[in-house]
Amino acid sequence: MKKPLRLTAAAAALAITSGLLASAAGAQTIKIAAVGPTTGAVTQYGDMVREGINTAVEQVNAAGGVNGRKLEVVVVDDGCEPKQGPTAANRVVNEKIGFVVGGVCSGATIAAAPIYEQEGVVMITPSATAPALTDGKKYNFIFRTIGRDDQQGPAAAAYIIDKVKPKRVAVLHDKQSYGQGIATAVKAKLDQAKVPVAVFEGINAGDSDYSAVITKLKSENVDFVYYGGYHPEMGLLMRQAAEQGLKARFMGPEGAGNPDINAIAGPAVEGMLLTLPADFSQDPKNAALVQAFKDKKRNPSGAFQLTAYTATMAIVDGIKGAGSTDPAKVAAWLHKNSIDAPIGKVSWNSQGDLNNFQFEVFEWHKDGSKTAVK
Repeated sequence: MKKPLRLTAAAAALAITSGLLASAAGAQTIKIAAVGPTTGAVTQYGDMVREGINTAVEQVNAAGGVNGRKLEVVVVDDGCEPKQGPTAANRVVNEKIGFVVGGVCSGATIAAAPIYEQEGVVMITPSATAPALTDGKKYNFIFRTIGRDDQQGPAAAAYIIDKVKPKRVAVLHDKQSYGQGIATAVKAKLDQAKVPVAVFEGINAGDSDYSAVITKLKSENVDFVYYGGYHPEMGLLMRQAAEQGLKARFMGPEGAGNPDINAIAGPAVEGMLLTLPADFSQDPKNAALVQAFKDKKRNPSGAFQLTAYTATMAIVDGIKGAGSTDPAKVAAWLHKNSIDAPIGKVSWNSQGDLNNFQFEVFEWHKDGSKTAVK
């Protein structure tokens, strides 16, 4: 049996002092939870968001932090699954983190938001576009740095009506909050314009064979397909449509705008239409920021990198403006003020939605690039 270690009084005092200093140093960081998928079929969207968060945090910390305190990112996985949203939110609360950038997917974000609101955690999503997140909720702690589907859907519909002018349209969706919501918004505008919607129905996300629905589209002589959902299903629909000889053009929302869709759809991806946030990386005022992304081998022109950067900087500006890390004071400051951001001047209405946001239509190419269309 070893003898117990005996410390001199000086050594003991030094150990206690070191421990207190280490504890104080740890307490100095301001934690921001990066909530989104690190597992599952759409982890790439989580990667986009984390690229934006990390770039903002690196810049803030390099400049000395926020009021002398460094930022610390805590990654929390919600799998982009509604059932995992509350689990992720409870982890944030249990770890006493007062600020969240996320969630990424609408379903998981909608499920988590009541917990953040009840527990007084500021949550800013850079990518959840479903109106149901904020409509009728009277939240104080929930914000977005992206527009809503009832802005994105009409932008898509206007392009279909004015530019594509199809004869018969199919509007499909994945039966989830995000996909079904935006598909419904698109259909409503097409109906108003008396554009014939021959098929409106949901498909099962995660299926590998959509031949039955494609057969139906062929029988209805559909020449244009709008799909509300994410890139794995969109890619399969386009590939299988091409294989079955369906001569129709496809369009989707920003959830389909992922370079991985090229491997799924193959050559059929060429010419796919998408609504996406404006490419803020092309704004000359963002040149230095774009270079900071590129220096870290990150993509500043993806759908969510700069909206995530903006969400992170909104938290930073809120802390500075409120003069406090109290989430309630930060939330109150955000509701009353605007910030200058890479996506433009940002301000929020009473329910935490942006007062202004710009969606544009892009054409996707088989090399993974995209071109804005007018």
